[in-house]
Amino acid sequence: MTTWNQEQQKEQKRVDQVIHKLADETDKLLEHLGGKKADVVQIRKNFWSDVTVNLEDADDAIETAASIKQQSELLSEIERSHTSAETRLKTYEKLKSSPYFGRIDFKEDGEKSAEQVYIGIASYYDEPSSTFLVHDWRAPISSLYYDHSLGEADYRAPSGNIEGQLELKRQFMIKNANITGMFDTGEAIGDDLLQHVLGNQANTQMKSIVATIQKEQNAIIRNTTSDLLVVQGAAGCGKTSAALQRVAFLLYRDRETIQSHHVVLFSPNNMFNSYVANVLPELGEENMEQTTFQAYVDHHLGRDYSIETPFEQMEELLSEKGDSKRVEAIKFKASVEFLEAIHRYAETLSKSGIPFLNVKFRDRIVIRSKQISEYFYSLDQKETVPYRMKKTVAWILEELKKIERRERKKPWVEKEIQLLDRNVYTRLYEKLEERNKYGADSFNDLSSEQKVLSAYVTRIAFKSLRESIEQFSFLDVKSLYAKLFQKNKRLIEDVNTWNEICNQTLFNLKQNHLANEDATPLLYVKELLVGFQSNAAVRHVFIDEAQDFSPFQFAFIQRVFPRANLTILGDLNQSIYAHASGETFSMLKNLLNKKNPETITLKRSYRSTKEIVEFTRSLLKDGNEIIPFNRSGDKPVIAAVEREEDHLNEVKDLVGNWLDKGHETIAVICRSAKESKDVYEKLKDNLDVRLMIDEDASFQKGVIVIPSYLAKGIEFDAVAIFDASGYQLERERKLFYTVCTRAMHELTVFYTGKPCPFIEGASENLYEVVQ
Repeated sequence: MTTWNQEQQKEQKRVDQVIHKLADETDKLLEHLGGKKADVVQIRKNFWSDVTVNLEDADDAIETAASIKQQSELLSEIERSHTSAETRLKTYEKLKSSPYFGRIDFKEDGEKSAEQVYIGIASYYDEPSSTFLVHDWRAPISSLYYDHSLGEADYRAPSGNIEGQLELKRQFMIKNANITGMFDTGEAIGDDLLQHVLGNQANTQMKSIVATIQKEQNAIIRNTTSDLLVVQGAAGCGKTSAALQRVAFLLYRDRETIQSHHVVLFSPNNMFNSYVANVLPELGEENMEQTTFQAYVDHHLGRDYSIETPFEQMEELLSEKGDSKRVEAIKFKASVEFLEAIHRYAETLSKSGIPFLNVKFRDRIVIRSKQISEYFYSLDQKETVPYRMKKTVAWILEELKKIERRERKKPWVEKEIQLLDRNVYTRLYEKLEERNKYGADSFNDLSSEQKVLSAYVTRIAFKSLRESIEQFSFLDVKSLYAKLFQKNKRLIEDVNTWNEICNQTLFNLKQNHLANEDATPLLYVKELLVGFQSNAAVRHVFIDEAQDFSPFQFAFIQRVFPRANLTILGDLNQSIYAHASGETFSMLKNLLNKKNPETITLKRSYRSTKEIVEFTRSLLKDGNEIIPFNRSGDKPVIAAVEREEDHLNEVKDLVGNWLDKGHETIAVICRSAKESKDVYEKLKDNLDVRLMIDEDASFQKGVIVIPSYLAKGIEFDAVAIFDASGYQLERERKLFYTVCTRAMHELTVFYTGKPCPFIEGASENLYEVVQ
């Protein structure tokens, strides 16, 4: 038996010992939980019988309160103990299959021998031996595993910087309590382990990468000094995975001060949310709040306008209707210049010009817009506009109280009283009788009865109006935004299509429709005047696919979450929307006014084979900076087809071959949703395939047909690009690059007629041509 085999047997023996201890601990916890559950049930059942209830005098009342408090505290303590035990049980269950994935031997300066540190997804402390049998990957000492090669090494502990020698770094693959692979490496994370992990099939849910975190990814995860962390990363570099592990690290490190609901993730769509939903639970943490910016906009504006989604905007630009004038309008409305123009506009409104609406009740004007304007502009102009707007709300509500009292004598009130539900009448009667104990009029008095019922009817009738006033419904937001687009007042001089922008914007507003590029600016203008609805409890905001965010959206998020540190993740090479700018990330420092910004660039791509990465980077003008991981596979295939029927047959045969190879996630990526529907209809009778054009759909295994823009952020075992001839415009170069980078193991690009110009720019030795 070789020395290495002996070493592996020794390590397997340790795995067995750890798992045996975990099994014993699990049994104890199950017994403990059973007892605690019974205790909770018993206390709840007998709660009031164990409480002395006596309210005869003050002393008895105090004794009763103390008794209730004692029982409540006992119940709370038992429930806390039960929850803690359940959490540990879940952790032990995860560790029993694979207790750890790494080992380091670290000899601290001044010590005689090295300490063996085994690293897993959670800590396991053995009380009998008073030692950690497994260290959590987020523990300070575990950073040695990710950051250092053999030799001199150090890590930052709460007590200060610890220096020493890293004498061994060992990586394990453990499945069902058996070591299936073991590697010693001098590097941070050895290529053998990465080769194994990256060679697996794509999954329908993103997995944790704690066993294979790279040094540059670890710098993202453990960053604790930056209030603005910008990560520019190539497709497949692991930036999203690193960000999710960063959330887990922050929840672990700052567990006394932040919980999962203090963290918010803005993601590109709801399908992506479902794709990443399992990572934090896998690491023993609750999921953070997940949303999309579109959902936020819909929540605030969706009742008043029909709002174009980013995907609807994309669909139009990819269709024959898409034109350069619309693109220029989109770019203008996403620009920093437009943002600055809106701030200048808001400053002028402090003195005059805010359009108000009449306040109506039952289709009658009860407070005229001119009255509101006169009151608002009578307030001290040294005060902020949001403060004056809130004062105006209070004034309108006071005026409505007066109007409400006058309305009680109107004929409509008597009619409403006659229609009152009997239960309502009974409740009012009981309420007045209660008041009568203290000298109020009796409900049996007819005049009193009429007063009470009239007050009730008018209060209910005015309720929705009061609530709408509190939401600033008297502010004419539509006119407020429309005034920005007066043709005779150019906001910015060098916009060539200013008249067209004005015409289209004003037309949409008349239809109560907001183009996607108008939604955030309009909401931003409103919030500048009424005050942003900020959430100071959120401490960390993560924005994924941030290259798709406009300056407006970044500025908006900053105001909504004023105390939050921002982690911005994106790839400028995957900027697929018309408003995208190559300066999106560089301008964030000044735009967001953060004190400690930092930018980290990830250049190495791990998702795809070396051959796919070399091909996809050649599609970009400056793609040579992207570094492929050395995992070999087949070259991408470029397949020319002459007829539509041949095209569909080729796709069907190719997908069949991929399924035979064992690929579990296969995507036929079309340019648009319209094309996706057409292709799906023609494939579904001969192929088990799903159509995914709804962003709310969940990502599942199998064969899917999906539009280009919805595939972003997801990875597949194999990808077939349907009719790449459709990608011809220069602004679609990055969209084509993005869809090609979805492939992990195999990529085939079909085209009919005119070849895709971006492929023609690639070296012919990077792909295989099939006619």
